Amino acid sequence: MNPLDPRDPAEGPELRKPHEMIVMIPRSKRVTLTGRRLYNAMLQVAQARLAAMDAMPQADFMFEAPLPALLRTTGSSGEDRTAAKRYLREMRGLEVDWESTAPGDGVKWRGFSMLSEVAIEVRNGENWVSWSYPPSIMTVLREPQRWASIDLDVLARLGTYTAVALYEICARYRDNPSGLTSRKPAAWWSDALNQAPGGADRREWRKFKSERVRPAIDEINRETDLEVELIEHKQGRAVVEVQFAVRRRLAASRTGAGLPEPVDANLVLRAESLGIREIKLEGLLTEFGDERVRQQLEVLERRVANNRLSPLDNAYSYLRTLLRTETVAGTEATARPAQPRPAPAPRVAELVRPAGEREMSPPPAAGSAPTAGRAEPDADVQARWLNGRIAEIRQELVMLAPEERKVWVDRAIQELSAKGALSAIIVRRASQGDVLHGLLGSVVVRLYASATHGEDWNQPPASLLPPPP
Repeated sequence: MNPLDPRDPAEGPELRKPHEMIVMIPRSKRVTLTGRRLYNAMLQVAQARLAAMDAMPQADFMFEAPLPALLRTTGSSGEDRTAAKRYLREMRGLEVDWESTAPGDGVKWRGFSMLSEVAIEVRNGENWVSWSYPPSIMTVLREPQRWASIDLDVLARLGTYTAVALYEICARYRDNPSGLTSRKPAAWWSDALNQAPGGADRREWRKFKSERVRPAIDEINRETDLEVELIEHKQGRAVVEVQFAVRRRLAASRTGAGLPEPVDANLVLRAESLGIREIKLEGLLTEFGDERVRQQLEVLERRVANNRLSPLDNAYSYLRTLLRTETVAGTEATARPAQPRPAPAPRVAELVRPAGEREMSPPPAAGSAPTAGRAEPDADVQARWLNGRIAEIRQELVMLAPEERKVWVDRAIQELSAKGALSAIIVRRASQGDVLHGLLGSVVVRLYASATHGEDWNQPPASLLPPPP
C-alpha cells in the first residue's frame, strides 16, 4: 500500500488476500460457508489494522471487531450469530493446508490452525470478537508479495461454499494475460473446492462436478465480476487435469435488489472510537448509505480532533446533522437550480478555520445564508489538497523513531482525555501500537504538524484559494 495514499486503510471491504492463503483445504473437520466468509472478514479487518501500524506487532497481538458487524460484512444475518460464535470457538483447533495455486508451489503451510487464539466477550450488551494469527500468517497478511483482490461484497452474494472457494481462486487470474488458472489434477480441485476433508472419502470428480462445480460456475457468472468456464483435460475418457478460463466482466449483475448492503466492520470500529454505538450507526447506514456515512464520519473525526473548536457534546447527533444537512442541501439545489446554493455541510477546509473564529455547531441547515465568495469545486480542490497534506505528515510520523513518536501519541491521549473523547477502544489500540488510525491518528497528526510545520500547516496555498468576493 502506498504510504502517501490519503485514503483511510479501513475504507472499503476489500481484502488483498495473499496467494499463499487462497486455497484452504480442510484437514480435521468441515468448514462452513459462514465460517469461511467470517474468516475473510476477519482477515480484512486485520489487514486494515496492520496497514495503519508502522511496525509488525507482537506475536500475541489481538485484533478485535463487533461480531454483528463482521457478520453483516459477510452478508450473513443475525440468525447466524449462534453458529458463528460456535465456529469461532472451534476455529483455533481447525487445521487446514494452505496451498498456492501457482504451478509447482504445492503446500505452503501444512496443518496450520486458522487462528492462534480467539475470544468472545460482551461489551455494552454486544458480542465482540478478539483474535490472533500464527506469525507466518501475520507476515504475509501485512506485506503480501502477491495477492488477489477479493471484494467481500461480491463474496456475500455467493450462496455456496464451492462458489466462494472457486471465486477466490479465479480472482487471482482476472488480470492474467493467459486468462487461465493452473492445471491441477481433478482430485486436487475436489479437495480445494470442498468444505469437508477429502482423502478416502473424496467424491468422484464426475459427480462432484455435476453436484457442486457446475452450479458454482453458474452462480459466479451470474453474481460477480467474473466469467468462468470449466476446461477438462482427458486421457481417453478419463479426466486427469482441470483448469478454468477466467474473464473479467464489464458489469456484474445484482440480484436480490432491496436487500441490505453488507456493512464494513472497520466502519463500525471507527464509529465506536467516537462513542457512536453500532445500533445508532446502523440506522444512519440504512437511511443514508454506506458511502455517505463514511465520508461524513471522516469529517466528524477531524472535527473532534480539532483543538481550536469546543468539544462536541454528542458525536452521533453531529454526524446525523451532517448527513441530513447534506441531503436537504442536495434536494434544494435540484429543486431550485437557479437559486443560490444553500451552505453545504462543513468540509475539511472549513474544519481548520483560524483559532479566533467562533465555532458553529451543528452546521447550518438548508435555507441559511448561502456561502459567498467560494465555488463548490474550490472546496473540493482544497479538501483533496489537505488530504494529501495529512498523508505526508503521517508518513513523517512513520519515519520517526518509536520513542519520538510516543511523545506525540501521549500528548494526543492527554488531549482526548481532557475533552472527554478518550474511549476504551482508543486506549486499547494505542497500547497495541495502532496510533496513526482513526480519531487518535487525527490528533497525533495535528499536534505533530502544528509543532513541526507551524499552525498554518493545514492552510492551502494561495493558488487554491478562491478570489475575494
